[in-house]
Amino acid sequence: MTVAAIHTAPGYQTATRTAVRQPTAEARRREALARLSSRVMPLPGRPVYVEAPLRRRGRLAPVAAESDPIGSIAPELPRPTLTDREVEVLRTWLMVDSKPACGEELHISLGTVNTHLTRIRAKYSDIGRPASTKAALVARAIQDDIIDIEEL
Repeated sequence: MTVAAIHTAPGYQTATRTAVRQPTAEARRREALARLSSRVMPLPGRPVYVEAPLRRRGRLAPVAAESDPIGSIAPELPRPTLTDREVEVLRTWLMVDSKPACGEELHISLGTVNTHLTRIRAKYSDIGRPASTKAALVARAIQDDIIDIEEL
């Protein structure tokens, strides 16, 4: 903060101007990333990890949350009964850029890709694990061992 004052007589201040420096775009970006990284978003059937107060090599060490003690076994999640073709369409769509690219890769139309994905989403909703977005389908596919994170 910069303060500039104009004095006319000793002890008297007639005008004061205050300029407040705005944070730079980089500073705002770092603050936003810090807020995002502090959030805890649990996945179904996976333990929730929170940041521990202990530091290891300058980084906070993850510790299991109180509700799920370390070493407990996660309950088995219900899995939808996807057909082989639905699994193939899902895996291909997750590995390529778009639905049209998935259709070209599998030699099927865009409508067929959409139909398969709609049925996959419906099957996940039926078992209580909705996946309305591509990111949610990625999470479900990883949880159900349909695709490995290294394949993405």
